Amino acid sequence: MQLVIFGAQGYALGVYEAMKTLYPEREIPFFMVSSLEGNPTVIAEIPVREVAEVSASFSDEEKKELEVIIATPENVQQEIEETLDGYGFSNHSRLTGERWGELMDAFHAKRGEFNPLATYPANGTKSAGLNIFYARSHKDKELKTKIVRPGYMHAIQVGAANTDERIADITDDTGDNISAKNGNYCEITGLYWIWKNRLCDESEDIKDSDYFGLAQYRRSFELTEDDLRKLFCNDIDVLLPYPLMYEPDINKHHERYLKDTDWKALLTALEELWPEYAEYFPKVLGQQYMYNYNVILAKKQVLKDYCDWLFPVLARVEELSVPKGSERSDRYIGYMVETLETLYFMKNRDKLKIAHKECRMYV
Repeated sequence: MQLVIFGAQGYALGVYEAMKTLYPEREIPFFMVSSLEGNPTVIAEIPVREVAEVSASFSDEEKKELEVIIATPENVQQEIEETLDGYGFSNHSRLTGERWGELMDAFHAKRGEFNPLATYPANGTKSAGLNIFYARSHKDKELKTKIVRPGYMHAIQVGAANTDERIADITDDTGDNISAKNGNYCEITGLYWIWKNRLCDESEDIKDSDYFGLAQYRRSFELTEDDLRKLFCNDIDVLLPYPLMYEPDINKHHERYLKDTDWKALLTALEELWPEYAEYFPKVLGQQYMYNYNVILAKKQVLKDYCDWLFPVLARVEELSVPKGSERSDRYIGYMVETLETLYFMKNRDKLKIAHKECRMYV
């Protein structure tokens, strides 16, 4: 039976590479999308076809037999199912966050490049403090699914300086903060608050071995008790979401989301502040994997080191960009941080013990 992947972006490419590695006997003749507009026409040397065009070339029996995996973000999967049903493709299944995680665990365990947390032993009872702040905005729409978050997760309202509405006990406009810059920084104003008001706290209540993290209202790790033991007992420095794949390389990400002048400002800032990272940058940009979502969990000192490196770069970018950061509100810094996170942790992958887990999306 032929298998087709519905989707043409990072999820779809990741599924294709995983299937090719884990199940090489499965034939995947093409990718399928609702529309080619905004999508590539070829991925991994395989054509991308519109569902209407495929439907016109298949018999009713062939449509029923064709297996379709919907490899897209979960918030659009129901609409895609309805589209497939409308064209007579009834043999389809969603790639849920759980299925994506299981597939990536198996794929990366075999590849060995991005170590899955799942492959570590969960021996012992060692524990440490754990604090994950998930960014919320007064503009957030209510989730359809009820989420019960563990006690170590704390809501932090980002962009609180820009509204009188209050939706969380912790707000990013207290203490040392850049809350007013949320229009450019997005959830990263929350990371700044964590850096200045938690990671720089020298009190005995917060140890260097404690873990701190940033998540989002709609995106987060779901950590089991075994996961927590694996973190603590194996002395993991950083937990990151599995990176998404881009073709031909991650240059495509910044070309899609950032203006050329902003990109030049970033390159200049790196050359001025961290020349060794500027020198390494082309190597990172020339490969296919990128850390998305700005979701991270790390030991206190490790996350502090990252923030100490990151925020001076962003401040310099604001000064160099045209228009300057103070004169705009278009999320460009938030997009930029995904690339910078990828640069930082790929350059330091031999110094840090990095594990990976799927990042769940809540609809």
